[in-house]
Amino acid sequence: MSDSDRFGLKGRTALITGAGGGLGRQHALLFAKHGANVVVNDLGGSTDGTGAGSEMADQVVEEIKAGGGNAVANYDSVATMEGGQNMIKTAIDNFGSIDIVVNNAGILRDISFMKQEEKDWDLVFAVHVKGAFCVTKAAWPHMRENGYGRVIMTSSASGIYGNFGQTNYSAAKMALVGLGQTLALEGEKYNIRTNVIAPVAISRMTESIMPPNVHDMIKPEFVSPLVVYLCSDGIDVNGEVFEVGAGAFSRLEWIRAKGLTIKPGDGDITTESIADGWAAVNDMTGADTVRSIGESTQATLAHIMS
Repeated sequence: MSDSDRFGLKGRTALITGAGGGLGRQHALLFAKHGANVVVNDLGGSTDGTGAGSEMADQVVEEIKAGGGNAVANYDSVATMEGGQNMIKTAIDNFGSIDIVVNNAGILRDISFMKQEEKDWDLVFAVHVKGAFCVTKAAWPHMRENGYGRVIMTSSASGIYGNFGQTNYSAAKMALVGLGQTLALEGEKYNIRTNVIAPVAISRMTESIMPPNVHDMIKPEFVSPLVVYLCSDGIDVNGEVFEVGAGAFSRLEWIRAKGLTIKPGDGDITTESIADGWAAVNDMTGADTVRSIGESTQATLAHIMS
């Protein structure tokens, strides 16, 4: 454990979902090192969401305790309201509070869209999106009442940019961006900060698709420091998306072209006018950063307000 408490985590309670291995395990170990009490949640299933067991979570708990930290295991599924509530109950029963939720649990059902079945879509959304909803929903009232909370959503480059064979996973991961940014708005006045990470790291889910020669460069422990910092006491960052991996840390922004504008009444808004102005629609010269739905709407309507 760390002797210092620079980040105000000592005595805080952090719930990490999917913490039996990979990213979640490293998050749990680092939170414990900084003095947080840790609820190690893991269903103990395979990467495709089948099976269950307690061994994975138990091993991480023992590892934390061996290092002088405080931890307890939870084996509930994130994909049910009951599971989410049980996780928060585990945190409060053992440590008296729930301060931090890191939504990390995930599965893969990679298959091309043509061959993908409804169950492949539903299972991925159940774990990634509904799972984040169920767990965060259970923690939210406690965070509001205490005037303190830190929430992390785990997105992916696949969600932001798309990836062949991952329509279900990509859609779920982008959904978490919208969920996280909206919770950031709703939680701000209660000192609940929600941020989103898009990590690149080797794990059970990615080891088969990442070249072996880069495994040592994309270890999960290179991601966890950012997660811990985003959950620290004095952090004022809220509603942001960060790409992280291999020692690289970058905030993402949306940008918007100046675009083509036709003021209603001043010209015909037709398919032909769009075709004629297509270069302007796509010209990113002098593009503006868009930070909120208000800024986006204002930019859309600016040419009709003059």
